[in-house]
Amino acid sequence: MLMEGFSHAFTPLNLLFVVIGCLLGTAVGVLPGLGSSMAVALLLPMTFSLDPTAAFIMFAGVYFGGLFGDSTMAILMNTPGQASAIASTFEGHKMARAGRAPQALATAAIGAFIGGMISCVVVVFLAPTLADFATAFGPAEYFALALFAFVATSSVVADSVLKGLASLVVGLGLATIGIDSITGAERLSYHVPELFDGISLVTVTVGLLALGEVIHIASRIRRDPAPATIRKSGRPFLSRAEFKEALPAWLRGTGIGLPFGVIPVGGADVPTFIAYGAERSIDRRRKNPQFGKGAIRGLAAPEAAGNATTGTAMGALLALGLPVSATAAIMLAAFRQYGLQPGPLLFERAPELVWGLLASFFLAMIVLLLLNLPFATLWAKLLLIPRPYLYAGIAVFCGLGVYATSSSTFDLFMLLGIGFFAFLMRRFDFPPAPLLIGMVLGPLAETNLRDGLLSSGGDYGIFLTGAIPIIIYLLLLIAIVISVVGRIRSRQRVDV
Repeated sequence: MLMEGFSHAFTPLNLLFVVIGCLLGTAVGVLPGLGSSMAVALLLPMTFSLDPTAAFIMFAGVYFGGLFGDSTMAILMNTPGQASAIASTFEGHKMARAGRAPQALATAAIGAFIGGMISCVVVVFLAPTLADFATAFGPAEYFALALFAFVATSSVVADSVLKGLASLVVGLGLATIGIDSITGAERLSYHVPELFDGISLVTVTVGLLALGEVIHIASRIRRDPAPATIRKSGRPFLSRAEFKEALPAWLRGTGIGLPFGVIPVGGADVPTFIAYGAERSIDRRRKNPQFGKGAIRGLAAPEAAGNATTGTAMGALLALGLPVSATAAIMLAAFRQYGLQPGPLLFERAPELVWGLLASFFLAMIVLLLLNLPFATLWAKLLLIPRPYLYAGIAVFCGLGVYATSSSTFDLFMLLGIGFFAFLMRRFDFPPAPLLIGMVLGPLAETNLRDGLLSSGGDYGIFLTGAIPIIIYLLLLIAIVISVVGRIRSRQRVDV
């Protein structure tokens, strides 16, 4: 099946979309504040006329490329494109300041390739197993899974649990707007006809991730001057000793990142910090500690860990219909726009799409390595575009994309309102990921809650029957305990 998938991925059109997706993903990753989730949100309304396989191959290239590109600005300018690249700034920027920018960029590119490629191999063998496992899921299991995603995402990705939960509640509230499909009751539409069909997820994602960022940048453009770049020097490759030094960190980071592609804790943010912390603990035991001086392992591990989540995240999306990050949530919305439902039946109903997409992951990793290893420093020149022109262009594309999907001026006003709301969320540090997860998985949770209660005659005990829901709830409890303990320890360190 994988070989057949490669036959679809190697068609000239799909190869072109692999390259386009990788270029776009790397470009938005390089630009601070612009992530793969925003790029996919902008592309979503523009790809409805494409073949689904080509569209999702491009989305996957954007997803992978975004993580590849994030590290470039983190290393060169100490400006991470997304939260997943923050851990790379600690040692990567020190390497750049010491005149080792090319070696740092090479370390990041090779680490991203190793983590992503191993992740792709794992997901090819794991996704069908996950799909078979998912056939045992009923209303109780899916409701437990959605609840796990809600609580885990809200409690992990935000500094404040209350802010994460508040963002989740807003997303759930947006998901319920419109006419109830079962009872026909009007919900939260306030007799506005344009809201009877609900709020489009495309409008929400574009407003939340793109227009909100534009307004935020515009509000601080005179306060935040662009930082000076670090000039490259030295050889643009790793020596044998440097490669030998980085290899264990790449492998350890990959091992840490792989499980987080399936666990809904906000994507690549958490494993990068865990991988960095693990390498720092190991470094302290060495005779000559390197951390704080530009340690290559401190850059290699987070890069591999962050990119190792990508393949398994796509596997969780395809096999379980479970989005574990904002980008995956938007891709889930794209599946629904094409009339497809990710899950075990997708492997039977659309095998060409699934296996062509899985095969394209390998091609995307190779294309990204070829793009980033020799030309990584050239991406920094994108920042030469004056920021007023750059972000004004993004705002125009936001409006064009939303209007193209509905031809409704009401949606444009809705986009503006959501963009301003997203600016306020950014201003007061409310995370957007729980809102998107709530809006995407809210209908799934509601439908399975209703189905379970209807089948049991209103008995809520049905959601605690079976081994799978109990295991999911136990994992949820463990995740909450770990999160609470970690926060208590971090506060104790601050007090000390």
